[in-house]
Amino acid sequence: RAIVNHMHVVEADLHGDAATLGQIADWCDRYSPFVALDPPHGLLLDITGTDHLFGGEAAMLGRIRDALRGQGFLAYGAIAGTEAAARALARFAENTIVLPGDEAAVMAPLPTAALDLDPKDTHALKRAGLKTVGQVAERSRAELNARFGKEMVFKLERALGRGEKPISPRRILPAYSAERRFAEPVVSEDFIAENIHGLAQSLCPLMEARGQGARLLEASFFRTDGVVRRIEVETARPLRDPAVIARLFRTRLDALTDPLDRGFGFDLVRLSAVHTARLVLESVGLEAKPDEDKEIAHLIDRLAARFGSHRVMIFQPQDTHIPEAASVAVPAQHADDTKLTWEARDPNDPPRRPLRMFERPELIDVTAATFPDGPPGAFKWRQVRHRVVRAEGPERIAMEWWESGTRKPTRDYFRIEDERGQRFWVYRDGIQGHEVPFPRWYVHGLFA
Repeated sequence: RAIVNHMHVVEADLHGDAATLGQIADWCDRYSPFVALDPPHGLLLDITGTDHLFGGEAAMLGRIRDALRGQGFLAYGAIAGTEAAARALARFAENTIVLPGDEAAVMAPLPTAALDLDPKDTHALKRAGLKTVGQVAERSRAELNARFGKEMVFKLERALGRGEKPISPRRILPAYSAERRFAEPVVSEDFIAENIHGLAQSLCPLMEARGQGARLLEASFFRTDGVVRRIEVETARPLRDPAVIARLFRTRLDALTDPLDRGFGFDLVRLSAVHTARLVLESVGLEAKPDEDKEIAHLIDRLAARFGSHRVMIFQPQDTHIPEAASVAVPAQHADDTKLTWEARDPNDPPRRPLRMFERPELIDVTAATFPDGPPGAFKWRQVRHRVVRAEGPERIAMEWWESGTRKPTRDYFRIEDERGQRFWVYRDGIQGHEVPFPRWYVHGLFA
């Protein structure tokens, strides 16, 4: 401040900086799907095969730098054959585009700090009189390996363009993708919906060519100010119907609790099939009936798009006879991933399990019993007395002592009906005289 009296000093916000870097990385997805973080303030993009979409490497680099500067960031960039060379050139050189094979010559005059070594190694190189990358490169690799280790040699070779380390993209690369760029930013919701349908029409043939259908779709909306919004839609079965895909996204957009903020408009919309699965179309005859499973799957998808996949549940059977553990609720869109199926039942037989089962069995007071091992003759539950007129059972279920390590009482279940026609599922907890002296009774569910 003695030199610059108007300087403002603020405390660094490392978490905020990391979040901002992540937002910029999201925005860079428009240029390449291979975007990796190079913290604390760098990004790495693999632009192999994408630069021609933007008029070549020079035009692409200039476009990225200008756009970031327009968003208020001071940005520097470089293009080289390896990530280490590009990283070094962006920070320490003016020549920002290097042809393959020229990395060693361009890197030679740069300081050793460009190698991104451990600070101790960089300091040791300076003390040894090695101040530039070229001076380090002249030394034998055996000498460098003995003094600094293999990692230092690997970094040097990559910086000289003689070795390569693939970058690890921060997001899962989609299996299939289609996108549309707009000359002018768009804000119309109907126009966006129409473009999602058009993108689905481009995406589905790509999946059809390989016999695939989408299980997880993602729509990415790139705003002109750098903000990126992503919306996901899951499907219960592999899907590649453009109309259905467009309808699911329209439903999802309409149901957003946090509406899609269009800001100054979107200049790029991308539709990706993040996860896919095998989908083979079956031929049907003239008298074929509608595919009920397919219709149910479409219903599940519509409900999940509106309310969220975690709110549309289905019960799946479990490998146990314990009533309260015999099924578990899972998202309906993931139901096909389970292997167990429900036990087949004769439709003429009465239901063995109640329509409504209590999360926790409720204690009842049995006021009369027919005989020690039989059903209750009368009982009191929730301050109401019930006289039993019909009963079926017992169905004996032994507890799985090997799961908890302690032996629990055996249950004898009865299906009973009272004088008012109400039907209950009750059980006696424990065998009298063998497991417990006086067993207690519980109601576990209600039949329809």
